[in-house]
Formats: sequence, structure tokens, C-alpha cells
Amino acid sequence: MIDISVEKVALLLIIAVLVLGPTKLPEYARKLGRLIRELRRMASGAQEKLRQELGPEFEDIDWRKMDPRQYDPRRIIREALLEDEPLPEPAIPTQPQTPVQPPARPVVRLAAGQKAPFDDEST
Repeated sequence: MIDISVEKVALLLIIAVLVLGPTKLPEYARKLGRLIRELRRMASGAQEKLRQELGPEFEDIDWRKMDPRQYDPRRIIREALLEDEPLPEPAIPTQPQTPVQPPARPVVRLAAGQKAPFDDEST
């Protein structure tokens, strides 16, 4: 919910008294109280309507597991790696392997004063 400390609430009340004045403050406090009650009523009505529309098969779902704040990528990766079967040991080669060399590109020499080829569509 909202994380407001006592000092912040006191500061807000002092600012409200200074801005609204002591004559209008009770009227606005009543309006704020009505607004909060109406919001709570609407939220509980929406929650009840959602329960009715989803049906009984969704009553036993633990919605806290679906909370995105529970998402920890390190934990998910760790669990995914641990639940897999162990990887097989790499096979030891019996014959020594020769390194593969990439094919050599032919060297093209330009004549004196000849411009290098340029492709204006390449970049």
C-alpha cells in the first residue's frame, strides 16, 4: 500500500491547514472521507464481480505467486539449471585434431593511380 510516515502526514496536515484555512478544512476532510469510502466500495464490488464471473475453479488460486515483484531472474535461472539432468561428459578425441585454416583470399594489387573499389550501398 502507500508508505507514508507520521512525519509526512503531519506535514501534509499543516500544509492543508495553511492552504485551506481552518474554516474549509472540515468540509474537505468530509469530502475526502466520502471519496475513500466510495473507492473502497467500488473496489470490493469489482472484486466480488470478478469472483462471480470467474467461477469456483479460480477461487483456490494463489494470486501472490503471480505478483511481478516476486520475479527474480537469478532464482529462475538457478532453478532451471538445477532441475535439468546433468550434462554428459564430453568425449575425449582419440586422434589429434588439426586446426582448420580459413581459405586464403586472393590479394589484388592496384596499379599506380588506380582508385580502390567503393560500394556506396554497403554502408
